[in-house]
Amino acid sequence: MTRSEHALVEQRSSDPFVHPALFYRNPGEYLAGVGRFVDGALGAGDPVLVAVPGPRLEMLREHLGDAAAEHLALVDMTEFGRNPGRILPGLRDFADRHPGRTARIVGEPIWARRSPAELVEATRHEALINTAFAGRAATVLCPYDVLGLPARVCADARRTHPVLWEDGRERPSPHYTDPRALSAECDALPLTPPPPHTRALAFTTGDLGEVRHHADTWASATGLGMPRRGDFVLAVAEAAANSIAHGGGHGTLRLWSDGPSRVAEIRDGGHLTDLLAGRRRPTLDSADGGRGLWMMYQLCDLVETRAASAGLTVRLHMDHS
Repeated sequence: MTRSEHALVEQRSSDPFVHPALFYRNPGEYLAGVGRFVDGALGAGDPVLVAVPGPRLEMLREHLGDAAAEHLALVDMTEFGRNPGRILPGLRDFADRHPGRTARIVGEPIWARRSPAELVEATRHEALINTAFAGRAATVLCPYDVLGLPARVCADARRTHPVLWEDGRERPSPHYTDPRALSAECDALPLTPPPPHTRALAFTTGDLGEVRHHADTWASATGLGMPRRGDFVLAVAEAAANSIAHGGGHGTLRLWSDGPSRVAEIRDGGHLTDLLAGRRRPTLDSADGGRGLWMMYQLCDLVETRAASAGLTVRLHMDHS
């Protein structure tokens, strides 16, 4: 082993959390890895959550039959994780429902039809799992379709997972990268430029009513119907409120259409220092700014964030359906 691999082995021995990436090339390899993992967890009586895209879910249902249904939860990741920022709170909620027990989770957050913007946020999610679950007795196994995904995605998986399951063997990943460094790399990636002539609305303290009215009028004119329009306006209002409370007291809102999506971009002078902001379910008395971002993740189909020295950019995407 290399020095980095030895370090990872030592880290694993002291941390009950395990986060392997499983690289598979066909259904047989998928079932050999995922099926064996689930079978072993159920055999041990551990609570198991399987969150994978629909076709893989049906294959696993057929493999598992009615085995240990009381310990097993199956969800379609294309719905559960439509917004990548929504996945981590869901995984943590599952683990929290089983205190004192070792949660076993299969999470496949990246599939072939993910958009480039979704891939960035899904990769960020994979890195942040390591921070969110550090010290917890849990295993989160993440399958990757080697033949169906871009090579860059699989390369990133080697950086977001401390452990690799590949070609029938397990080994530490020599490419594993600290979550904070990888999240900073995601922040450094440029956002797709907005279309030309997008009108900007500057806002400050006392302007939240105007922000809501502006977003609602615009969304209605573009054909976004209720209840999606209500969710979109609420998410925009939460983002603007965060700008006023944590982003220097003011910000700028831009709105545009991108195919079937309605997009709101909010820029301010704030700084997002908490890697897990918005990825923890807030308590009723939460006052640290995470509540608004958590709501945006829950309401929208995609949330893109870029934290830079000059300030914070948040993009909210809402589809027609």
